Amino acid sequence: MLLGDPRLADRSKPGERFTPDDLEQITRLKAALATLREFTFEYWDDHEKLLERAQRKPPEFVLNFCDTGFRNDARLELHVAAYLEMLGIPYSGSGPIALGLCYDKSLVRAVASAHGIAVPREALLSRDDELASMDYPLFIKPNRGDGSVGISVHSLANTAAEAAAYLAQLRADLPGSDILVQEFLRGDEYSVGVIGNPQAGFTFLPVLEVDYSALHPRLPRLLDYGSKTDPQSPYWTDVRFREARLDERTTDQIKHACSVLFARLGLRDYGRFDFRCDIRGEAKLLEVNPNPAWCWDGKLAHMASLQGETQGDLLSRIITAARRRCFEVR
Repeated sequence: MLLGDPRLADRSKPGERFTPDDLEQITRLKAALATLREFTFEYWDDHEKLLERAQRKPPEFVLNFCDTGFRNDARLELHVAAYLEMLGIPYSGSGPIALGLCYDKSLVRAVASAHGIAVPREALLSRDDELASMDYPLFIKPNRGDGSVGISVHSLANTAAEAAAYLAQLRADLPGSDILVQEFLRGDEYSVGVIGNPQAGFTFLPVLEVDYSALHPRLPRLLDYGSKTDPQSPYWTDVRFREARLDERTTDQIKHACSVLFARLGLRDYGRFDFRCDIRGEAKLLEVNPNPAWCWDGKLAHMASLQGETQGDLLSRIITAARRRCFEVR
């Protein structure tokens, strides 16, 4: 198994280091994998030795959970998959092309729109672009990145002054980054987990709804950086997840969108698709997440728990899908 390197800095984390929660996630992951008696795992997390080790002693199969990217640089997540490809080592999850495509949120939106999938109105701003006239409220975030980096309570802008202030802050914090400015969707928010591959068929996990009901009414309904990194944040303590209460038509619509985008963007083995509804109740695509978080309390694990499955059960499903694709096991 490939993992991030806790010895190295990680600019996406508070203090730019692995946190106690990160280390606990890894401990729980190893405990869950230990329940899968049919497999034996070695854990590779030393990135200084990773390339040489893979070349010298290629493993039979790699469970690629290195979502931090090579040397904990998220921009180099696709490079880990590319290196395994060059060595001919079979591995789980999406390949470098899909990882690169989905890292660009605006590009994913364009692909979705071309296939008739509803998306929010948006503008993509390069470093010197000014914000054109758009209807408020707006949602402002980096175009590239994951882990909600660059998303805060100030991402929701109700006025031109608020939008200008947050654009300036993002450009100072993330110099050179393109910025997405989207219509803020005021409806319910959903995540859809998919396991499998187009050729073998998909399994959909129960659709998850983000439950903001316990969040203070004055706080924006969004998942900010603190929801993933700060145990003291109200977005960590007060936001919950529950099984979605969707009508059959909407459920079928978003599952169809997931199937189309999974194949078109080249995802493999598993993925997560995030949607949010507008004030009319129309579900619009927010993001496509190849190789989504494997953590015990992440969205995929919540989905699996809704149908009585453990983290080990979820991991077994992912491994089975990947090995069937790689080795044509039937």
